[in-house]
Amino acid sequence: MSYLGVGVSPGKVPVYHSTNLKVIDRRVRVAELVLRCVICGLGVVAAALVGTDTQIKEIFTVQKKAKFTDMKALVFLVVANGIVAAYSLVQVMRCVVSMVRGNVLFSKPIAWIIFSGDQVMAYVSVAAVGAAAQSAVFAKLGQPELQWMKICNMYDKFCNQVGEGIASALLVSLSTVLLSCVSAFNLFRLYGGNKNKTAARW
Repeated sequence: MSYLGVGVSPGKVPVYHSTNLKVIDRRVRVAELVLRCVICGLGVVAAALVGTDTQIKEIFTVQKKAKFTDMKALVFLVVANGIVAAYSLVQVMRCVVSMVRGNVLFSKPIAWIIFSGDQVMAYVSVAAVGAAAQSAVFAKLGQPELQWMKICNMYDKFCNQVGEGIASALLVSLSTVLLSCVSAFNLFRLYGGNKNKTAARW
């Protein structure tokens, strides 16, 4: 039943039917879908660039192969971006199904799950980029005080491809932060429904 333009579904959050709210809801959905697609795509690119990066150098007749597993920070970066990309793919499918069906209402527990998942992915992505960036600086500039040599002077191709992967991962982390803000908006706007419902009754 609907009174004063208010639609209520059992176990769901009431939604107030107005043109402005529908436009806002549509724009938020499109923004969420675009961000999730960007995260999924760039996450795969970052993991692939770093995970497939290798270079062999011959040093005093000894061949040494540089690969991402030599640096734990890069392993963390590959794993983190793989997880974030897989999570985003699942969420993209959820968003597409929701938009096709035209579902507007969803329960608060589901909203909390999505919000929590987005927050975790944002923290993991930012932490992975931070760790990889620090390792990249040491590889590029070295650390004379600790007698750590500049690795990138020998493995320039390897470092360049790692840099491209870190740049892609940085875009992923920024997108996850924006997406966590969108999911926070989607969650906490549900708690304004009861207030609007009370005001509508008066």
